[in-house]
Amino acid sequence: MRDDPHWRVAGSRNAPGLEDRRVEITGPTDPKMTINALNSGARCWLADAEDASSPTWPNVIEGQLALHDAIRGTLAFTNEAGKEYTLRSPDIADLPTIVFRPRGWHLDEAHLRYTDANGITSSALGSLVDFGLYFFHNAAELVARGRGPYFYLPKLEGYREARLWNEVFEVAQDALGIPRGTVRATVLIETLPAAFEMEEILYELRDHCAGLNAGRWDYLFSVIKCFRTRGESYVLPDRAQVTMTAPFMRAYTELLVATCHKRGAHAIGGMSAFIPDRRDPEVTETAFAKVSADKRREAGDGFDGTWVAHPDLIPVARAEFDAVLGDAPNQVSRLRDDVVVGQHDLLDVASARRSGATVTSAGLRSNVSVAVRYLDAWLRGTGAAALDSLMEDAATAEISRSQVWQWIASGTLTDDDQQPVTRERVEAILLDVVASLPHGHGNRIDDAAEIFRAVALEDDFPAFLTNPAYQGYLVGSAVDRP
Repeated sequence: MRDDPHWRVAGSRNAPGLEDRRVEITGPTDPKMTINALNSGARCWLADAEDASSPTWPNVIEGQLALHDAIRGTLAFTNEAGKEYTLRSPDIADLPTIVFRPRGWHLDEAHLRYTDANGITSSALGSLVDFGLYFFHNAAELVARGRGPYFYLPKLEGYREARLWNEVFEVAQDALGIPRGTVRATVLIETLPAAFEMEEILYELRDHCAGLNAGRWDYLFSVIKCFRTRGESYVLPDRAQVTMTAPFMRAYTELLVATCHKRGAHAIGGMSAFIPDRRDPEVTETAFAKVSADKRREAGDGFDGTWVAHPDLIPVARAEFDAVLGDAPNQVSRLRDDVVVGQHDLLDVASARRSGATVTSAGLRSNVSVAVRYLDAWLRGTGAAALDSLMEDAATAEISRSQVWQWIASGTLTDDDQQPVTRERVEAILLDVVASLPHGHGNRIDDAAEIFRAVALEDDFPAFLTNPAYQGYLVGSAVDRP
C-alpha cells in the first residue's frame, strides 16, 4: 500500500463546504454554543460530542436536537436572563460547515442498551449512538441543503479502527439510500500508535476520507500513557513547557502534513489552548501573540487549516493562513518531499527535556488543580472549561493526571527544589487545592478529588479518566436526568 504511488483519498472532491478549512472553531453542541459557533465566521465548526462535552443524557440529546434544528435553520435560544440567540442565516450553506465529532470507541452510553444474539445485554457504544442519531436525522437533509454528513473520528490507534468506521459508513449510507462516498471523515491523529499508521488509516478510509488532524493534547496524553512505566528518560516536563517545537512533536506534525498531501488529504492543525479575556487586555494580548505564532508555524509547515476555541481568535488564525494561502482554498498540492521522519524521531520523548524544559513544583500543583477543577465542571455537565486563561477539556485533564501518575512511578524530582514527586506530596497538594475551592451551590469538588485519587494516585492506571468518572459519578446524578 505504501509503495503504491497512485491511490488518493476522496478529500474535498464532491464534498461541498470542505474545500477551504483554514479556520475551524470547536465547541460543544448545546443550543447557545451551536448558534455562537455557526455565527462565528469560521469556515468550519467542529461540533463536539467528545472531549469538549460532558456526556450527560440531557447533553447528548439536547446536542442532537440543536444540530437537527440548526441544519434546518430553525434553531433559536433564550437564556435565563432573557437574551435571545438566533442564527444569522436560515441557510446552512451560508454558515460554517458542520463537522460532527462523536465519542470514541472506549465510551459507553449507559442510557441505551441492546441484547445480542447470545442473549447478553450491554450498554451501547457512545460512538455509534452519536453517529447514528446524527446521520439518521440529518444526512439526507444536509445533502439537500448543499452540505454533507461530515465527521471527525477521535482516539483511533490504528488502521483496523479506521476500517471499522469505514464499514459503519457503508452500512449507514446503504440503509438510508445515500450514495457511498457521501460521508467524509477527518481522523484525529491523537495517539502515538496512530502516528505510525497514518498512511494505512488514510487507505482504509480512502473513499470517505477528507484528511487528518494533529490532535496535539491527546497525543501528549498518549505519549505519557504509552511510556508511563519506562523510567525517567521518557518523562515529559511541565505541560506548559512542551511546545510544538519540541523535536518529537515537530516530527509528528511534519510527518502528518507530508502523509496527507502525498495522498490528496487535508492536514488540519491543532488547538492552541490560550484564550482571550475581554475583561483583561493583557491576557488577551498574550493569547493573540501565542496563537498567532502557533498558526504562523502551522501555515508555513503546509497545514491546510487549524482549530481555535474562541470566536475572537478566528481573525488571528485566519490572518496567518491568509498570508500563506492567499486566494487558494488549501495547499494540498504542496508536497513535503523534504520531510524525512523515522521511528526514532517520533519516539525521542527525551528531546523535550534536553532542550531545557523542566519539571517544577508549580507545574505539579497546576496539574492537580486543573484536573480537579475540570472534573468538577465535567461532573456538573460542562465539558469545556476556561481555567487560568486556558481552555481545558478532557484531553488536557488527561495530561494533567497522567503526568502526575508518571512522575510518581518514575520517582521524578522537581527541578526547582530537587524533591521527589510522591503520593504523599501529591495528596498534600490535593488537600490544599480542595480547601481553596468553593463548595456548595452544586459544586462537586469532593467527588472530583476522589476521581483524581483513583486515576492519578493508585497503582493501576485507568486507560481513560472519563470511564470510571462516567460510570461511578456521572450516570444517575442530578445533571444526568432528563
